[in-house]
Amino acid sequence: MELDIQCEEMSPSRWAELLTTMKSCKTIRLDDCNLSSSNCEDLSSIINTNPSLTELKLNNNELGDEGVEYLCKGLLTPSCSLQKLWLQNCNLTSASCETLRSVLSAQPSLTELHVGDNRLGTAGVKVLCQGMMNPSCKLQKLQLEYCELTADIVEALNAALQSKATLKELSLSNNTLGDTAVKQLCRGLVEASCNLELLHLENCGITSDSCMEISAVLRNKSSLMDLSVGDNKIGDSGLALLCQGLMHPSCKIQKLWLWDCDLTSASCKDLSRLISTKETLTEISLIDNNLRDSGMEMLCQALKDPKSKLQELWVRECGLTTACCKAVSSALSTNKHLKVLHIGENKLGDAGVELLCEGLMHPSCNIQSLWLGNCDLTAGCCATLATVMATKQCLTELDLSYNPLEDEGIRKICEALKKPSCNVQQLILYDILWSSEVDDELRALEESKPEVKIIS
Repeated sequence: MELDIQCEEMSPSRWAELLTTMKSCKTIRLDDCNLSSSNCEDLSSIINTNPSLTELKLNNNELGDEGVEYLCKGLLTPSCSLQKLWLQNCNLTSASCETLRSVLSAQPSLTELHVGDNRLGTAGVKVLCQGMMNPSCKLQKLQLEYCELTADIVEALNAALQSKATLKELSLSNNTLGDTAVKQLCRGLVEASCNLELLHLENCGITSDSCMEISAVLRNKSSLMDLSVGDNKIGDSGLALLCQGLMHPSCKIQKLWLWDCDLTSASCKDLSRLISTKETLTEISLIDNNLRDSGMEMLCQALKDPKSKLQELWVRECGLTTACCKAVSSALSTNKHLKVLHIGENKLGDAGVELLCEGLMHPSCNIQSLWLGNCDLTAGCCATLATVMATKQCLTELDLSYNPLEDEGIRKICEALKKPSCNVQQLILYDILWSSEVDDELRALEESKPEVKIIS
């Protein structure tokens, strides 16, 4: 049984009612429920008396250090079988880390710990690392985003990595590490016995200086499938170094996030080679990089390569215009693997989308999710989009937000949604002005087709 409640104020009577249900739950998720330390005392009892409970998610609640202390009393009991613990943004400090260290040291069932968005600090996480080094600890996933870590944490992390062969996922995004620390961390990862599958280092103050060391991790850890270094100023020179590791035969990367990395069209030659030859690569995010039409055309040429297995391409806010849309259309009509295309916040215009629709209508195109928000679209392209919606049953999600479609355009989209052949299940229409009459039509449409969700 699962209990999954979000954003609900807990009255005493409601809480008492839920406690009875929790006694037999395998999963309890109570994000944003205004819980406090007093609720944790009850939850500790549930952990102690419900041996089937394996996942507890309490994100965005004011639990505080006192609340975690209560929880850990339950976590330390022999009957506890908890595997996944989520405490993101729970107003924790370094004081909680000593208690959590005891759990890591004594509770081999715990395989996931998510404590991001808490002011644990370097001193606190050093204490957590001591717990990880205990032979009883079998942690596989550790999430430490926004924990106010500095470069001083790396020595303790590397010591933990050396002793923790079970660790598969490590997220350190949004901490002020810098190049020197990231280099040191990567050298530790290369030497560690862990089979890391996910490494997230977004917004960590990385430049091209540490990309050679990250590249070494890619070469030496064939287990690594998910790398995110977004929001770091690595530039074209850094990307070239990363690609040396990414192109290595032992690298099996599947998901690569490079958003806002100061890349230009100059990087697209290396990226194209990667897309066309690395058959394991299924998702790449290049959001907010200045690729421009020339860069996008190179990427599209790579998508047409039979060896490309890319399923998701994110090129939002990349300086694209109508000029690249013919190349995108050609790629869509050729690459049968691509299922998700985020190309919003580019000046494609109606003419550009008309070209895209030619590719979308091709029998080989299998796009499921298409994002065209803020692309300078008007009602002029909506008839063609409506034809795609009514024809391509693979298309289940469409985002047209922040485009001046007005009543005329929205009505055309609605007509397509009404057709039995249309399989769009989620239509996103943020910040589009329409009349009250059209609003009534949208609400009526949702009532007649409850499987369709219109988000505005």
